Amino acid sequence: MAFTAVPARIDARESGPDVERATAAVGERLRSVVPELEWRVHAPHIVAIDALKRERRAVILAHNYQTPEIFHGVANVTGDSLALARHAAEVNADVIVLCGVHFMAETAKLLNPEKTVLIPDLEAGCSLAESISAEDVRLLRRRHPGVPVVTYVNTSAAVKAESDVCCTSSNAVEVVESLGVPKVIFLPDEYLGRYVASHTKIEVVLWKGHCEVHERFTGEEIAALRRSHPGVEVLAHPECPPDVLAAADFVGSTSGMIRHVGDTRPRRVVLVTECSMSDNVAVEFPELEFVRPCNLCPHMKRITLPGIRRALERMEHRVEVEPGVAQRARVAVERMLAIGGRG
Repeated sequence: MAFTAVPARIDARESGPDVERATAAVGERLRSVVPELEWRVHAPHIVAIDALKRERRAVILAHNYQTPEIFHGVANVTGDSLALARHAAEVNADVIVLCGVHFMAETAKLLNPEKTVLIPDLEAGCSLAESISAEDVRLLRRRHPGVPVVTYVNTSAAVKAESDVCCTSSNAVEVVESLGVPKVIFLPDEYLGRYVASHTKIEVVLWKGHCEVHERFTGEEIAALRRSHPGVEVLAHPECPPDVLAAADFVGSTSGMIRHVGDTRPRRVVLVTECSMSDNVAVEFPELEFVRPCNLCPHMKRITLPGIRRALERMEHRVEVEPGVAQRARVAVERMLAIGGRG
């Protein structure tokens, strides 16, 4: 299917009644997390992106760590890595724009080889994905012959291709236990692997990879939060260090945190994860107080509304995976999806 450049419907520097009417509802929803002056900059891009999505037959998949104007303003599908992978396999569109980091776009391409997958910024990488290579996995297999490799979805397609099955933080324990073996190699996040090991009797061989967002949190920081915000409920992502998890009231994936907030409605809560997560959840639960000590992911923040608009206008940047790698990596991802787990 051939594409030509599509002129933007509305110049991002312009503002007017049509733009205001088209974005009034979502702008009002985001008023608590997006200042009005900032919204005036975002609104024309949102209108233009919506028009481009219709012309391109495109859908936008956005991770929970995307900023509110993306997450609530233009995304068709939102969620954690597992949710995005599930929806990527089912999406009915010609074009997928992945608002997240590069490994997520690769996963979408693995599951939709016939579709065009775009990522708005090629530099949107991941420190965790970069902590391990395909050769590292082959070396570990030689050191532990016959031991299956469970690979966190936060990895490159080349690493997935060397693995037996993938997992996310939502279903890591279920995936490990589904193999029915006494020992597994778990890659690459050391802290998530330790969390999995604490919830199963299976021996877990770990790799010392870390997420630059979550590894910076400390148990001392959680203790200080409790002193300064009495009664706060602490929800932590399992990529955090063990002392943070020990100090938390709840440990779970981003989707698990959202579900927990919805089920328990804590009056005051802190989400120990990436900054935009709190903003996005706060929009859904305006009656709750969200305490916001957080760490920014510089890679996630490379995705912006102008970048999304430009990607759809120019049909860039297209994500491709070498066919031999894609075939093997797809098997590992599809095995993960078949096992399931709560998103």
